[in-house]
Amino acid sequence: MRNRRLLTVLMLPALIGGLLALPSFADSQARIVRLSQVEGDVEIERNTGKGFERAFLNLPITQGMKVKTGLDGRAEVEFEDGSAIRITPNTVISFPELALRDNGGKASSVVLEQGTAYVNFLANKDKSDQLTLTFGKAKLALNEAAHLRVYLGDVDASVAVFRGVVQVSGPSGDVEIGKSKTASFDLAQNYKYEVARNLEPDPYDAWDKQQSEYHDRYATNNSGSYSPYAYGGSDLNYYGSFSNVPGYGMMWQPYFAGAGWDPFMNGVWSYYPGFGYAWTSGYPWGWTPYHYGSWTYVPAYGWGWQPGGSWAGLNQPNVNGGTFVPPKPPSSGNSTVVVNRGGSFPTTSNGFFGSRMTIGENSAGLGVPRGSIRNLGSLSLQAQQHGTATTHLPSSTVWGSGGTGWGNTGSRGPGYSSPGVRSPGMSTHSSGVHSSGGGHSSHR
Repeated sequence: MRNRRLLTVLMLPALIGGLLALPSFADSQARIVRLSQVEGDVEIERNTGKGFERAFLNLPITQGMKVKTGLDGRAEVEFEDGSAIRITPNTVISFPELALRDNGGKASSVVLEQGTAYVNFLANKDKSDQLTLTFGKAKLALNEAAHLRVYLGDVDASVAVFRGVVQVSGPSGDVEIGKSKTASFDLAQNYKYEVARNLEPDPYDAWDKQQSEYHDRYATNNSGSYSPYAYGGSDLNYYGSFSNVPGYGMMWQPYFAGAGWDPFMNGVWSYYPGFGYAWTSGYPWGWTPYHYGSWTYVPAYGWGWQPGGSWAGLNQPNVNGGTFVPPKPPSSGNSTVVVNRGGSFPTTSNGFFGSRMTIGENSAGLGVPRGSIRNLGSLSLQAQQHGTATTHLPSSTVWGSGGTGWGNTGSRGPGYSSPGVRSPGMSTHSSGVHSSGGGHSSHR
């Protein structure tokens, strides 16, 4: 069995990656970061000449791209070390620089064009990584750990610091903002500033805290043992688990992955200028296993992901599945193609004490909100035995916190609960989007 598997690996190197005949991002100084959460109306501009298009969970963010939220939109962008930027409704951010320096440090430049952004920066030990955030005519640079909120309006701006110390440079000089302090800037008065010795509250502070606590709870200190980067690790730990498979070694498998499930049932082919089409997984955990390692099919076990090899960037990992052929990218054009070959969102019904959720065995976590259920592993066993598993969501759960971006209604502000979830790919309203279900494609 083991020799046969080795032969398969030799015969099928980069099965999906081979579909893309363009150079890999992994061999350049370019970087990709992750759109790790999508709630409500979120759009992305990818330098394709089409302007803003609908955003999907797990879309890679590359240098020069923009993310925009609408009236009910929220989003999170996760960097390689687990640092994150979260944006609230009516916010626009851009990424003019995502570069790798010669010394190995990562240089990230973000521009807040309007709205509110939360920044949770996790500094590396040698402080070689730097994140610069520009808002209007002011700028702050981080190379030490900090957690802050930045707001940019038409006539004013503010920086509130939850953790760390932040230096802001602007037309009226430099100002140091310490923990639990807020600096307010008057844009009409040449960014004249005042520092208050307290935190000005914002309605989305609780949402930002909720997401930070999720990452802290499910992050692992040994993430380097299964990935060269930390991002995506929290979702791997929450939505699945590793096990030792005889003859194959350690493999990770998502919860609710039945015998009929495969890792390419739900996703998007997205076009990236200068590179081509890249696969974006629709699963909430679908980042690291699609940019690193390989997917292997094991009889009586199903599909599992194994770490190893080099970071694939926008290429795809190896697939060792015998005669299995994953979805192919479009042969030409630059439209977005949605693939939905199976799996479904959980069904929900709202009651006085919260939402009752039923999850199918082949959903692989699709539509399950981040951190909303503590016993996913045991529920998965129930689903394997009975086909579905039913649980109750806590009344405090905010729908959309799973960050699907697959047509769910998302949340319309803190405390709002959606009455249900729509099927993936059923509301592709942006231009240039195709939907592929059951092996067919059609214009939307």
